[in-house]
Amino acid sequence: MDMVLNMRLHLTIVILLAAAGRTHAQPADPARAAAVKSLALLQKSAAEYTVHRKCFSCHHQGISVFAFTEARKRGFDVDDKELDRQLKFTAEFLAKNRENYQMGKGQGGQADTAGYALLTLNAGGWKADATTAAVVEYLLQRDKDRDHWLPVSQRPPSEGGHFTTAYVALTGLKTYAAADKQKAVDARVEKVRKWLTATQPKDTEDRVFRVLALQSAGAEKESIAEAAKELAKTQRDDGGWSQIDKADSDAYATGSALVALHRAGALATKDDAYQRGVKFLLKTQLADGSWHIRSRSKPFQTYFETGFPHGKDQFISSAATGWATLALVLTQAHKN
Repeated sequence: MDMVLNMRLHLTIVILLAAAGRTHAQPADPARAAAVKSLALLQKSAAEYTVHRKCFSCHHQGISVFAFTEARKRGFDVDDKELDRQLKFTAEFLAKNRENYQMGKGQGGQADTAGYALLTLNAGGWKADATTAAVVEYLLQRDKDRDHWLPVSQRPPSEGGHFTTAYVALTGLKTYAAADKQKAVDARVEKVRKWLTATQPKDTEDRVFRVLALQSAGAEKESIAEAAKELAKTQRDDGGWSQIDKADSDAYATGSALVALHRAGALATKDDAYQRGVKFLLKTQLADGSWHIRSRSKPFQTYFETGFPHGKDQFISSAATGWATLALVLTQAHKN
């Protein structure tokens, strides 16, 4: 009988200790939980996009792939097969236009599309090939008599800003240029760097991509720091950033600002300003994992559904969700 009582007492103690452990266990990281939810939505929507379109997009491939690849480094559950499919989709889009690139004609979206596509491939570890070489040649020829590449679309915030075009074109060019093109690349980088240093930004998109472009161009540390300071000081009291001064804070501006400041070395993810930005993102994320942003662009393409919420606002909302997700993912430690 004593043995039975002792066993029961032991079992009771074990149960009580387990309950106490659950009571004092650390709660799940809200930033990680939010990123898990948004990553699932982005993966589903990116896959659905390719069912309806054969053209690469920065909002469903580019920014989403940036988030997927960074998330994978930090131990998130990312569908590797779907990621590989998105990279192949991007590479095939460029390959179909290879002859146009070689002739300096490019494709719709011009330097924006070419630059974003190369950055997407690089994020996924895509190796240089004949197609990337053709795109590099195109970027060297495009606007070669100017001090920077010009955007051809006016679809704010992600298309139309000169600093955005400069960053994606410059970084794509540097990333995939072969050794025999290095002299030409260096000359182009020097020209763009001077323009970046001398030109003032007009809005958050400009400020974000000026920081990133200055860093990519190898500008002086003081120039990068000053540009980052200018971006950081526009953070709102609610922790977020707005696309334009008269608008409310939103996830697109906030996510991209946090990513730029962190990657420029101006803001650690544990810093108060970064954490206030994270809190804004957590507060404004919707139950389906998305952030809703109202479009400021005039539509010119036939509307279609991609599986992402928010109807005719879905493209900018997808881009915003990608930037916000990437900002949240960066708060997580790399997996061992």
